[in-house]
Amino acid sequence: MSVKIAPSILASDFANLQSEIEMLNASEADYIHVDIMDGVFVPNISFGIPVTEAVNRHSKKPLDVHLMIVNPDQYLEAFHKAGAEIISVHYEACDHLHRTLQAIRNLGCKTGVALNPHTSVSLLEDVIQDIDLVCLMSVNPGFGGQKFIENTYSKVRQLKALIERKGTSTMIEIDGGVNENNAPLLIAAGADVLVAGNFVFSSNDPIETIKRLKSLKN
Repeated sequence: MSVKIAPSILASDFANLQSEIEMLNASEADYIHVDIMDGVFVPNISFGIPVTEAVNRHSKKPLDVHLMIVNPDQYLEAFHKAGAEIISVHYEACDHLHRTLQAIRNLGCKTGVALNPHTSVSLLEDVIQDIDLVCLMSVNPGFGGQKFIENTYSKVRQLKALIERKGTSTMIEIDGGVNENNAPLLIAAGADVLVAGNFVFSSNDPIETIKRLKSLKN
């Protein structure tokens, strides 16, 4: 199977968001990645439920919603209603992760767990069977355009080994600093989904850039 591409609209032109979504609809992107930041869990504020609803109205792609927020449980239903098909919560923000994952699944969404760069994948040992997607942060969350953290390759391999040992179908997503140089190495390590923000939206031809990422082999 080819790698899945999830362009992050955090890097899009907010003043022309509808046209950016329509461009992604015409591309080979698999998901649209929606970064929700609250200014508390991460040192930045992005957008929330109304913008997610607006994106969903125009999108023909599934919405991959990444909640970089405290107390995510109280917003799960709202983001489901706003159009999220995948909801990822941060391990670091959840006191009762298993309960949160069950709540996401009960809404009919795919379950996601995001890990900050300092968080060990071994902490997912007892819940990996309940996770559809693990989002490994390859930068510190909160801002776009950061430099890729090289230790990510090792974490991908560790996570892949855990998934294989537990016999689950959990996908591995990489979020932060993805480009054509590191993407093949990430795929070789076991990545299934690549989030690409600035690399896509700052390119001269975003549709062609997505196509090139989609065609990469390890």
